[in-house]
Amino acid sequence: MSSSVTYTAELDMRRETVLHLSGLLHAERRRLRTRRGRRSLACFAQAVLVLRWFLDGTRIKQLATDNAISVKTVYRYLHEGIDLLAKKAPDLHNVLEAAKSAGLSHVNLDGVVIPTDRVRTPGPNGADLWWSGKHKHHGGNIQVISAPDGWPLWTSEVRPGREHDVTCARTHGIVDALATVADDLIGLADLGYEGENTVLRVPIKKTPGRKLTNDQKTYNKLLRGVRGIGERANALLIVRFKALRRVSLDPGRIGAITAAALVLLHHENNRTL
Repeated sequence: MSSSVTYTAELDMRRETVLHLSGLLHAERRRLRTRRGRRSLACFAQAVLVLRWFLDGTRIKQLATDNAISVKTVYRYLHEGIDLLAKKAPDLHNVLEAAKSAGLSHVNLDGVVIPTDRVRTPGPNGADLWWSGKHKHHGGNIQVISAPDGWPLWTSEVRPGREHDVTCARTHGIVDALATVADDLIGLADLGYEGENTVLRVPIKKTPGRKLTNDQKTYNKLLRGVRGIGERANALLIVRFKALRRVSLDPGRIGAITAAALVLLHHENNRTL
């Protein structure tokens, strides 16, 4: 007699979203000319597998057991789903142009370090490439652009956790992209982007030996109040998708994983801007 226990569960996501991913998987199989019966799981079952991992951070071994497939197959199915979703992520310039056309007063720029399992990769001067000295853990830096109400509009590729936000923003071309729409769309950021205060609106930093004027204090207070709402964007992604709370896959995949999560969030809520 088996000692295992079975139970039923319900996926916390609209069926339309599951069908959307299932359709992407079906189109990919047709593109690859995969013959019927050659896959262990049908497209819908594979979509459920991928979404369970995103929503609940379900362990790979558990997904393999539940679907009676090998761990290797789970990884292959998972990465396939991540890549297909990530390809649907919006382009940076298109997002900024759409925000400008929609008449948004500003966009928020913020960085988040997505935790990852410990991975030792030597960086410049022998430093650990993925170690974030600020956050005291390994992870990948993701830049997030959001609407005034904190709705995430765009996420970047991943950069190693040791890099500063302003360095990542420059590397991804975010500063240059915002400069092209600066007359019609303002970018708000925190002091992590201090070096780009000619393009972005950032707080005025208090320097040693000098006090801020009342006007400068008022400016900082107003900016914090308006920009603080933008931090909701990171919370929406990380709270909704437990897989982003600690990524156990290759840290180089964090960008694609976050982009895929953004696509799912947009589709689930039927909202882009």
